[in-house]
Amino acid sequence: MRIPVFLLDEWLNQYHFSPNPPEFDLASSTGPHWTTREMLGLLSAEERERFLDTELVYADAAGAAGLRAAIAEMQGVGAEEVQVLTGAAEALLILFLLAAEPGANVLLPAPQFPPTAVLPSLFGLETRFYQLRREDGFRIDPDEIKRLADDRTKMLVVNSPHNPTGATLSDEELRELHDFAAGRGIQFVSDEVYHPIYHGRETNTAARLPHATVVGSFSKSLSASGLRVGWVVERDRPRLRQYTNARQYLTISNTPLGEALALVALRHRETIFARAQKVATNNLNLLERFFAGHVGQLDWVRPGGGMTAFPWLRDGGDAREFCRAVAERGVLLVPGDCYDMPEHFRLGFGVAEKGFAEGLEIIAGHLQTRRGVAAGVTATAVSTSGAAHE
Repeated sequence: MRIPVFLLDEWLNQYHFSPNPPEFDLASSTGPHWTTREMLGLLSAEERERFLDTELVYADAAGAAGLRAAIAEMQGVGAEEVQVLTGAAEALLILFLLAAEPGANVLLPAPQFPPTAVLPSLFGLETRFYQLRREDGFRIDPDEIKRLADDRTKMLVVNSPHNPTGATLSDEELRELHDFAAGRGIQFVSDEVYHPIYHGRETNTAARLPHATVVGSFSKSLSASGLRVGWVVERDRPRLRQYTNARQYLTISNTPLGEALALVALRHRETIFARAQKVATNNLNLLERFFAGHVGQLDWVRPGGGMTAFPWLRDGGDAREFCRAVAERGVLLVPGDCYDMPEHFRLGFGVAEKGFAEGLEIIAGHLQTRRGVAAGVTATAVSTSGAAHE
């Protein structure tokens, strides 16, 4: 078996962990970072002492009882319907693993977070992508999804708010797709790692829907990617038991320290969500003005939710070269070829509480240089053409 190169993390790692990383990180897809000190600062002195007494042992494979109860309370379900896992990544891996059977297919959005796009095929599943097209505002089209489904479709995955475009489904569209899948025996999976960060119309969690499998994580809207904690909400008890069994073969359990800090985050989630929403909203306002000032070179679709945008070069140029040049100036972006869309780039606007405007100014400076180079090439071509006819 050959696993495709994970271009996204390969790109990020070469910059994030270099001796001299770019000063301004406009690549990350998370919310503003929290330190352990800041997180523990949310606790009383007595609670901090209890945290420091956490034993460094294996944890419950299903997740700590208190953590599952807190997730359940937030999602409006019972604690017995929650499985804690090692991030949304392990959740999706297990879902695809359990769905695998000869001739089966799964429906996924494109563009898509690379592991989600690659994993099904590694397990022998046919992957059918429904397209989020920029000419349609990256709209998730329920009708296209329905056309792709057949009697061998095992799973439908929706991601709202969507990574990397920020597209969102309405409550009505979410229910429509849930009901469509349930009526055909297709597992309906709602990836909600960016919920509840919205920039306009808000959508309720699919956990309220009776046949939905909901994937959540502490990495994005809860701004604690280093905890590596995620969860699945599942009302189908036999299926839930399979998740627990599968993760015992894979990661056994989360770390007790990670789960303890995750519980702190959930108990103070309104503070964490509010900080993430404020940073994303402020930076999105700056982005709107930025793109309005560069309509000749860049275009975008304003995200309806989440913390990433997916703009593109209007001349169809290679965004990897664009991102490399911008990184040399001190601003990190993600080239769109990581999502098989080479003229696009991902821009994260959720992590930077300071310096976002300065980062945009640096990009603007490179765009000005790029425009000058293009104009010079055009002038040279015209001059050469004229000389050839003399």
